[in-house]
Amino acid sequence: MIKNHETSAANTDSASDRLQALGLALPELRENPYYVHHRTVGSCIYISGQLPYRDGELLGQGVVGRDVELETAKELARHAVLNCLAAAVQAVGDLDRVRIVQMLVFVASTPDFGEQSKVANAASELLIEVVGENGRHARTAIGVAGLPLNSPVEIQMVIAAA
Repeated sequence: MIKNHETSAANTDSASDRLQALGLALPELRENPYYVHHRTVGSCIYISGQLPYRDGELLGQGVVGRDVELETAKELARHAVLNCLAAAVQAVGDLDRVRIVQMLVFVASTPDFGEQSKVANAASELLIEVVGENGRHARTAIGVAGLPLNSPVEIQMVIAAA
């Protein structure tokens, strides 16, 4: 699980250093025959929706508010955003060049859940911790009836090279 660390990652030099200070690393993304992890159009780079995978394993399944607790959904969102950052680095070559423009957070949740923004906040917080001001972004958090592979969370981004 990803945990908040008391270490102040903001005092380190690079985004990669901050990521490492948090005890995290970017995963390697597996190739997919049906889509690419990112596509550049003009100055915008579109990051495909990423699920909370780690080492090829989906870390959770179910519906938030029924099968999945809020805290678990927040951890899953942090893992999904790490996968987004990995795709962003593929696109721009270096974590310090990543500038998050927009993040869309999809949460498979019960109709009465209503706390999709809290799930999204966990991902936003990690982006700001790692990327600093370039991690601040426009954002939408949406509750949906279902997601691929019964994942509780999926995150999509639009980024630019800083």
